[in-house]
Amino acid sequence: MDSSLKVEKPYVVGIDIGGTNTVFGLVDARGTVVDVDKIKTGKYEKAEDYVDAVCTGLEKLIEKNGGKDKVKGIGIGAPNGNYYTGTIEFAPNLPWKGIVPLARLFEERIGIPTALTNDANAAAIGEMTYGAARGMKNFIMITLGTGVGSGIVINGQMVYGCDGFAGELGHVTIRRDGRQCGCGRKGCLEAYCSATGVARSAREKLAQSTEPSLLREIPVDDITSKDVFDAAQKGDKIAKEIFEFTGQLLGEAFVDFIAFCSPEAIILFGGLAHAGDLLFEPIRKTVDANVMPIFKGKCKLLMSELKDADAAVLGASALGWELKELEA
Repeated sequence: MDSSLKVEKPYVVGIDIGGTNTVFGLVDARGTVVDVDKIKTGKYEKAEDYVDAVCTGLEKLIEKNGGKDKVKGIGIGAPNGNYYTGTIEFAPNLPWKGIVPLARLFEERIGIPTALTNDANAAAIGEMTYGAARGMKNFIMITLGTGVGSGIVINGQMVYGCDGFAGELGHVTIRRDGRQCGCGRKGCLEAYCSATGVARSAREKLAQSTEPSLLREIPVDDITSKDVFDAAQKGDKIAKEIFEFTGQLLGEAFVDFIAFCSPEAIILFGGLAHAGDLLFEPIRKTVDANVMPIFKGKCKLLMSELKDADAAVLGASALGWELKELEA
């Protein structure tokens, strides 16, 4: 990044679009979120109304911090976001159906160059720009939330594939003919190792045994991954076994990912990653026992260095530094 640009345009905007909330903020070159706000995503049935609402809030933040001339670009992280086209395509958890040209709508409304990618890729770019992957050219970002997302960086570049949607590691098959996944396939990593997957594992395990567990104090359909974590922290045997199982499956998947692209690190982000050694230890044990000898000891397993509260906005904002001025 040219140092003169930092002086003239010291900020970028990051926008994280979730099914419930959209968070947007101004970010400086050091990765500090200078100002932030949010709106309810689902409140707006038309994409144009949604863009107008975000831009109205953004303009207030921008004016408060020196005006539009201080902003280099806007980066957006969104479910089913396509970096090549700047569109959101058939996102099941957003109110706008079909293909939505979101980057173009923002550029037309606010007059700032805009780039868009999917939320997991945004997290990877944020990690490379501001976090644990600084200086790395080969790594994989795995986001463990409601689903399992991923961003793959090879030779310093995001992997987008021919259509902008490459790198769906949450939908590799970890168990043939296994659990039904929300994507329509069976046995996907996401069906087992997401927060919802951990809750499913708890329900299955409780049904398969009569062993005492703190989890039996909770209505079975109300159990969350947080409940499993809390029980495991208190030494609950079944809860600990669920994390052991989840970590083992992640480890098995990571062995395949390592064989595919030999990353320097696999970085975990998201609520489930905060389980710490409950999850990291079985992952490490499984990787060490199963990785090909030529790859042994080469790939680090790291926790994201981005703060949860800022990570999504930071990740999206990192796209903004690469953008060129819009033509008049």
